[in-house]
Amino acid sequence: MLVRPVMFRGGGRLSGYASAGFTTLQSNVIDKFPFATDSNATDVGDLTVARLAPAGQSSNISGYTSGGYLGAQLNVIDKFSFSTDSNATDVGDLTVSRQAPAGQSSAIYGYSGGGDSGTYSNVIDKFPFATDSNATDVGDLTVARMQSAGQSSNISGYTSGGYLGAQSNVIDKFSFSTDSNATDVGDLTVARSGIAGQSSAVNGYSSGGTGQSNVIDKFSFSTDSNATDVGDLTAGRGNSAGQSSNISGYSSGGITTVVVNIIDKFSFSTDSNATDVGDLTVSRHVVCGQQY
Repeated sequence: MLVRPVMFRGGGRLSGYASAGFTTLQSNVIDKFPFATDSNATDVGDLTVARLAPAGQSSNISGYTSGGYLGAQLNVIDKFSFSTDSNATDVGDLTVSRQAPAGQSSAIYGYSGGGDSGTYSNVIDKFPFATDSNATDVGDLTVARMQSAGQSSNISGYTSGGYLGAQSNVIDKFSFSTDSNATDVGDLTVARSGIAGQSSAVNGYSSGGTGQSNVIDKFSFSTDSNATDVGDLTAGRGNSAGQSSNISGYSSGGITTVVVNIIDKFSFSTDSNATDVGDLTVSRHVVCGQQY
C-alpha cells in the first residue's frame, strides 16, 4: 500500500487536479495531471453539479470542490478520491451559497473564504476532512471580496487579491489553530482578481489575474510582508486554477482573449518564468485546483 508522507498543506507529491469551470457551458470535469512528468491531463471523473467559480481544497486522501455558480450561487461541497479515478459525491454545504471564494487547506480542515453571495462576502467557512458534514462560519476576512487566490502554510490560510468593486492587493492571513478573523499582513505587487494561488513550504504565490496579467508574485509565510514579482506566466491570463507540488507551482486553464487549456509550471527553488508543460482536456476558466 502506498503511504503518503506528512508534508506541508500547500503541496502534493503525485498529481494536480482541475475541476469545474466554464467554456460555453459550466463544466463538471475533474482533470488530473502528473507532477513527475510534463504531460497533458486526463479526465478522471465528474462533479455532482456542473459549475463555474468554485474553491478547491485538498486533504491527504481527497479533493474538494466547494461553492460555485450554475444559474445561481451554490453551497455544494463535493469530494472525490485521490486513490481511485471516480466521480465526486456531495458531502455537505457551505454556510452561504456563493461563487468565486478562495480555498485553503490545513491538515484536518478545508476552508472557503469570501466570494459573491449576491453581495461581496467576508465569510471564512471551515469543514472537516474526517467526516462528511456541513461547514461552519469561523471568522471574517478584513475585506469582503470575490475572485481571490488562496494559499496555505502549515499554520495559516491566506487570501490574496480579489475584487470588491475595484481590484484589491490585500493579503489576508488567518490561523488554522483558532477560529478567528483574518488580519491584513501585506500587499500584492499589482491589485488584481481572478488569480491562481500556489504554496511552497515557505512561500505563497499569486499568479495571473484580470487584465491578462502574467505576474507571478511571491510572499513569505514566516514574516508578514509585501509580495515581490518573481516571474511571468507563459501567457497573461485570469481565472486559472492553481496547483502545488513539493517543488513547483502550476497554473492551469484561464482566459486571455480566449479560453485556454494551458498548464504552466514554475519552480519554487528559483525565481523564474513559467514553462508550458501540458494541456487540460477541456479549455476552461473560472476553474479550481487540488493536489495529491
